[in-house]
Amino acid sequence: MVTTVSKILQKSFRRGELIEFIKSRLRDALVGDISITTSPIGTNIIIYCMKPGLVIGTRGRTIKSLQEEVERRFGFENVQISVSEIEVPELNAEVMAQRIAQAIASGVRWRRVSFWALRRIMDAGAVGAEIVISGKLTSARSRSEKFTAGLIPKSGEFAKYVRVGIAHVQLATGIYGVKVKIYPANAPLPEQVNVAEKKEVVEAG
Repeated sequence: MVTTVSKILQKSFRRGELIEFIKSRLRDALVGDISITTSPIGTNIIIYCMKPGLVIGTRGRTIKSLQEEVERRFGFENVQISVSEIEVPELNAEVMAQRIAQAIASGVRWRRVSFWALRRIMDAGAVGAEIVISGKLTSARSRSEKFTAGLIPKSGEFAKYVRVGIAHVQLATGIYGVKVKIYPANAPLPEQVNVAEKKEVVEAG
């Protein structure tokens, strides 16, 4: 039993390391999600990102190099990597967190980019959004500031539909943390109540 649990934890840890490696390797491509499936014939990895061209590279050189690195570094055999473009990046919390972090790193004020991102998310059809920027924002002491719009469930059944993305950016004053929460348009609303119709049964007299 202990051996089985240990194998599961080891596999999960290894999977997390692989995801972090790919995201750091393809930081400029704005990766939103990574799907990994293994089978006896090999490992299939699907990268969902905002800029597929940066993942593929000229004549497929970047993606081929990545496949070789994954095989060598993590010991996977017959790795096949495919790329899928995110249709609406504004509704992907991971992508939006990275876009905010990149904008802050390029010199855009954190408050300005937070309002910009919040507006883009809501215009894309989100039910609600929340952006939290933390770090040494205006003084030597670290603090956080929150920007919200619409509805974001914090607990209960509806909270499981909230998508969360986290990114970090290194500045001269220290590390800024960016956390984005999005309640997508296809998620159910708490005020929606489903009423089941009661059918009357009429007995023949």
